[in-house]
Amino acid sequence: MDGEGTLITTAQCLLNPNRNPDLTKEEIEKYLHDYLGIEKTIWIPRGSLHDETDGHVDGLCAFIRPGEVVVEWTDDKNDPEYDIIMEAYELLQNATDAKGRKLKVHKLHNPAPIYVTEEETEGIDSVEGVLERVAGTFMGPSYINFYLANGGCVVPLYNDPADAVALETLQKLMPERKVVGVKSGREILLGGGMVHCITQQQPSAKSK
Repeated sequence: MDGEGTLITTAQCLLNPNRNPDLTKEEIEKYLHDYLGIEKTIWIPRGSLHDETDGHVDGLCAFIRPGEVVVEWTDDKNDPEYDIIMEAYELLQNATDAKGRKLKVHKLHNPAPIYVTEEETEGIDSVEGVLERVAGTFMGPSYINFYLANGGCVVPLYNDPADAVALETLQKLMPERKVVGVKSGREILLGGGMVHCITQQQPSAKSK
């Protein structure tokens, strides 16, 4: 949410039968309006590949302020998420928010794709409904799955050459925040989700 009436989500997530089997897209939008004050919902078809949350949007794109979003990016056509990323980018480029503004879209390059190693599979118990961690399984790393705190931004890092560039880019995009990295990104990803997935910010109410 941007705090001014606009929400971005994925159809893969909110329209998944295991979440809202009895609700139409229009009914879901009505609930978002009634409970969150949303005036406009921007629907992206799919979320991150092999995501246990059925394609949550938080690994793909995020608002950094009203009217501005940052979206994960790759130039590698062999990246397993290439088509998903291009689809989202094109949609956001042509989207407007609840205020009628055309979104300003910033690209944030992904680290290299991560694949589960044989060593990482040792000692992991399988959980029903969770992607099985077998050697060679693609795990989609993303810097977009950051956590916004008061005056700060916590970003997952993956011991990748792109880490420093991601931190620098986000700091330039959000000069009002202190951007810091968490070096255990791969380990969190292996457990399912990322920094934003294991946190829950609580927006403050606007004073009247």
